[in-house]
Amino acid sequence: MPSHRRGVLTKRHLYNIRAKQPAFFVKKTAALVSPSQRRAPMPNDPFVDVAPLSTLGPIRYLDARDQEAFDAGHALGAVRVPVEEWDKAAKTADIGFNNTTFWDNALGSLGVDPSAVAVTYDGGQMTNAARVWFILQYFGIRAVILNGGWPALSAAARLPAGAGPSKAMFHAVPGAGSVGLVDRETLKRQLGADAHVFDTRTRAEFTGEDTRNRSRSGHLPGARHLSHADLLDNGVVRPAPVLRNMLEGAGFGPGDHIVTHCEGGGRAALGAAAAVRAGFDDVRVYYLSFADWVRDQSCPIVRD
Repeated sequence: MPSHRRGVLTKRHLYNIRAKQPAFFVKKTAALVSPSQRRAPMPNDPFVDVAPLSTLGPIRYLDARDQEAFDAGHALGAVRVPVEEWDKAAKTADIGFNNTTFWDNALGSLGVDPSAVAVTYDGGQMTNAARVWFILQYFGIRAVILNGGWPALSAAARLPAGAGPSKAMFHAVPGAGSVGLVDRETLKRQLGADAHVFDTRTRAEFTGEDTRNRSRSGHLPGARHLSHADLLDNGVVRPAPVLRNMLEGAGFGPGDHIVTHCEGGGRAALGAAAAVRAGFDDVRVYYLSFADWVRDQSCPIVRD
């Protein structure tokens, strides 16, 4: 199917009503991609609204919801991302983000490659979609987060059809994306100097009132707080100028090396994407986040 043809949302099964063709007839992207293409620049804004989707060129829909929600309805040509498996792998010592064999297989099984833009969406919370976006861009896939998630998609009358799965072998390149990764030891060294910590948890988690049943609670020394929920307005991430004002109001300034964290990765990824949208260009994610930090007794925690 030519890339300019438009499909519709699909319920229970993939079917292009307008073309009267099963969705597996969507034209597949099979071109081999050179290493230089694998490092192609990422879109400047990590978020995309429904209306401009058709301007992105070939796209690959990635659904970050659970299987039941996916089966009930999804974008034409979408493939479901096993978010729980990815998250578990990222937090497992023998896999983490360094085991490229695992990520070659995990990302390659979705049929993604750098020749198409991966459009990831979730149920509207934006955190799982952001988690998937972070991992994709980290390993070299051009990716964006569908602003508003499935509610925005399901309300749309027409959508560009998703590209078919790539036949090219995918090779993960750690650190290829514009938003990098920070581990605990690196962040410990950077505290009080290079790192400007962006805590995206709830206010109660930040102050330590919500202990999450831990013996230690609070926040990292010098951390600035802005809840992930405040980044959204009725399920949609706020515009860049609004986010910029919010982040500056929280204490972030031009040139800051921003490190986001939450409890376990998803909200941190959303905070990182929001910071990039706001115009900050030195953003990293402490993906293992506070759950990892608090386990190390040598890592300082503040309550105030």
